[in-house]
Parts: sequence; structure tokens; C-alpha cells
Amino acid sequence: MTDRTGADGHVADYGDPEWADPEHGTWAEDPTHEGYADHEQYADHEPVASHLGFGETPTRASRRRERAPRAARRFLVLFVALALIVGAGYLGFSVLKPLLNRSVDASDYPGPGGDKVVFTVNDGDSGRTIASALQRAGVVKTAQAFVDACTADTRCAGIQPGDYALRKEMRAQDALAVLVDPKNRQNPKVTIREGLWANEIYALLGKATGHSVAEYEQAATSTDVLALLPSSAKGVVEGYLFPATYEFSDKDSPETQLKAMVGKAVATLNRLGVSSDKAERLVIIASIVEAEARRPEDRAKVARVIENRLAKPMRLQLDSTVSYGVQKRAVTTTDAERATVNAWNTYTKDGLPSTPIANPGVESLQAAAAPATGSWLFFVAVNPATGETKFATTQAEHDKYVAEFQAWCQLPENKATCSR
Repeated sequence: MTDRTGADGHVADYGDPEWADPEHGTWAEDPTHEGYADHEQYADHEPVASHLGFGETPTRASRRRERAPRAARRFLVLFVALALIVGAGYLGFSVLKPLLNRSVDASDYPGPGGDKVVFTVNDGDSGRTIASALQRAGVVKTAQAFVDACTADTRCAGIQPGDYALRKEMRAQDALAVLVDPKNRQNPKVTIREGLWANEIYALLGKATGHSVAEYEQAATSTDVLALLPSSAKGVVEGYLFPATYEFSDKDSPETQLKAMVGKAVATLNRLGVSSDKAERLVIIASIVEAEARRPEDRAKVARVIENRLAKPMRLQLDSTVSYGVQKRAVTTTDAERATVNAWNTYTKDGLPSTPIANPGVESLQAAAAPATGSWLFFVAVNPATGETKFATTQAEHDKYVAEFQAWCQLPENKATCSR
């Protein structure tokens, strides 16, 4: 080891004298080399010889040649690692995708479904109510699946009450497709035409839904049905079983059916502006109009004849009230029937019948609410087949029209219709 003394008199230990450089000072004085432990750590520092123009030293060149393969190997390793990561990611997604799909589809059945189910949508049911009922019935796997399908289809808001043929374990979307089509409703349609009596209506309803006439007669006295009637009806449903086409199933009780019909009649009266205290009188007149007038243009005129005779006063003397009193339908009545005393026979009773004698439709109700203007006191159907009716203001004129009716009855093809 050689000791050297610097210009400041400091003695530094440089080790091997070959590494000393008087022009650039010592390694200890160069901040860029402070703390290096061996020569390899100085490899990036150009040797002194390069400054002197002698080119690259053999040691530096060999190190660069060794470093190139190492860099290539590192790049290759990095590339392979990235390829493995990408491959593993794709493989993982491919494996998990079916599982993810199954987790999404787990809320729904794949369809098309199994055993048949009759599913009922009740009046006022919301989409969520229907969804829950479908899940309970085993039609859809979850209510949420149906709610999602319903939310995506604007037709869902138009689902109508009724019975539908569905299947167990259907896709929610398939179940919805059935429910939004009114043609798929299975409820039997029963048409109640204008002018029928209550007992005739009970028979028609019973035939369509499997209930007995006695059940309807009992339902007509139930508190829930009677509560819908105007107070002036005094608890009698006759006249308030509104004629229309209804869709009732055997699941609908007689009480439910009558409530629907009475509710429709009351709603019609409300639209016509008829108050509860005047409803009964108007419905009675409308029921006579329904029974007597065969043509639409005659309804308001029949209503006027009734009002004119009541104003006189004159007995109405209408065969329709006689037929209702004896519960026999016919074009004509007998002398004995017209002489019968009961609450409806207007040949023996002053004023109006005690209750309606039929269940009128909206046109007859409108005619009763707004009778035509005229002074007629009589009318007669001169041709019951066509409904042609003639109106008169005098008895003599009326008698002439009655003769026309009797001549019609004498025709061979009409005798059976007029005979009793």
C-alpha cells in the first residue's frame, strides 16, 4: 500500500496505485462513486483509457456482450408471463361465464313448462300482485322474474281479469305473453239481454257458472248486494241487474256476480244524474219501456204515454205488467189474468207497479229520464213480429190500431203466437 499526501496535507489510502488519477482527484473525493464496494459496481463508468482515445477495453466489451443475452432472456420471460396471465384470464372467463349465466337465469325457469294450471287474475290486481300469485302457483320460479318481464313490456298494464291456461315452470316472459292477450281468457261469457226478469237472469248465470237459482235468490238478499241499491229500491234487486255481457267463472260466487251487475246499474244511473230517492220510480218506468217498446225510436214515446196517463190520472192498463204479475210471457193476456189483483197488474192497480217488472238497459233508462214531447195516451204494437207500434191521443184512434193488431193475430202464420 502507498500512502499519498494531498495538497491539504491529508493522507488518503487508495489501495492499488493503478486506480489513482491525479487530474481528477480520488474516488473518495468524487461524489458519484461514494460508497461503492467493488469494481463491478463501477462498470457503467467509462474507464480512463477511453478518455485517452484508446477505445473500449476488453473488460467493458465482454460485459456488454454478456448483458445482451440477459436482457433478451428477461424480455422473453416477461412475454411468457404476460401470455400466461392473458391465457389464464380468458380461460377463467370461459369457465365462469356459464356459471355467471346460470346465476342470472337462476331466477327464472327455462320453459316451456309442464303440467297445466288455470290461473286467475282478479279485478284490480297489480303487476306485482300477479307476479307473487304466479310464483305461489308454481308457474314462474320467482316473482321478480315476472316483474322484470312486465316492466319491459308496456302491454303488462293491460292484463284483464279472468282465468288463463298456463303451465307449471314457465319462463316469466312466456307466461306474460299469455296473460297480455285477451283472447286467452277462459271465462265463460254470459250475455244478459234487456228486459229479462230476475229469475230468468239467475237461470242464465247458473248455466254459465254452475250455481243454482236458489243460490242467486239467496245472494239477492245478502247485505253486500243490498247495500249497493238506492234507498228507494227497498231491498229489491229486480230492475238493477244491468243487462250486459259478463265474464264470470265458477270461482265467482252468486253474490259476487250480482254485486257486479247491480254496481253497473247504479253507475249508469249516476251518469244519467238520477238521484237515489228518484231512482226507483225511473227504473220502474224504464222497465215498462223495455218490456213494451220494440224499436229504439219508440222508447221515449212509450215513456211519455206512461207519464201522461199518470198525470191524468189514468190506470196504465199494460199487458206487460199483467204478464209479470202472473209470471207468464205472452203477446196477449187473458181476461182472467187481467182481472188478477197483485202488486204489478196495472189493470187492477192505480199508478205504477210496486217494483220494476224487468231489468232495463241504458236506452230505456235514458228514455225514462227524458220522455218525448207529445200528448199520446195510448199505444199498441200492430205488428209484434216487427215491433211496429202506433200511438194515439184518443180512444177511438186507439181502437182502430187495436183492430189492426187483432187482424195480424188472425193471420194463419200468427195465430199460434197470439193464442193462449
